[in-house]
Amino acid sequence: MSFPLPDLPYAADALQPHMSSTTLDLHHGKHHRGYAAKLDELTKDTPFAKMSLEQVVRKSHGDAKATAVFNNAAQHLNHSFFWTCMTPGGSAAPESLKAALAETFGSFDDFKKAFVDAGLAQFGSGWVWLVENDGKLEIVKTGNAETPVAEGLKPLIVCDVWEHAYYIDYQNRRADYLKTFVDKLADWEAVAARLSAK
Repeated sequence: MSFPLPDLPYAADALQPHMSSTTLDLHHGKHHRGYAAKLDELTKDTPFAKMSLEQVVRKSHGDAKATAVFNNAAQHLNHSFFWTCMTPGGSAAPESLKAALAETFGSFDDFKKAFVDAGLAQFGSGWVWLVENDGKLEIVKTGNAETPVAEGLKPLIVCDVWEHAYYIDYQNRRADYLKTFVDKLADWEAVAARLSAK
């Protein structure tokens, strides 16, 4: 495969009780696997097959003839990043990250509220992100397969708000899922490392 499915960085049951192994088996093992397989099928024997996943996303973005390639590549990229944004039990936010977030959002708690609110405001399927944009921190939400990577922004953390990400565990309670994500699942140490990396 040109664009293989990455292994989860933890066991399928490691995020319980906040995210069940049933959800991960479906989300990673079925949904994400499907995007990776479809992308391989769509790009076989094309110039895309020799590119990195990020290059495929950028090259296909906005190209009406490559819509299917973009949708599957972006979903593959978004999901691959999403898995790395969580860690069993979550992690404490380093003081350096709290200070950086406080500069823009007032406090770490204010940031978390704004992040949850943005996720709730995303109508239908999509994603909510913290990104670095020309040295500034921003919360952005994207619909369907859209990704800030296509716009040249640097993702720091993302939460998947497609229903398949949470419906088994939270039914229609997206707010509970988002609050659990920021309080019990998010790997803030990884966010701090991404922010400090140049």
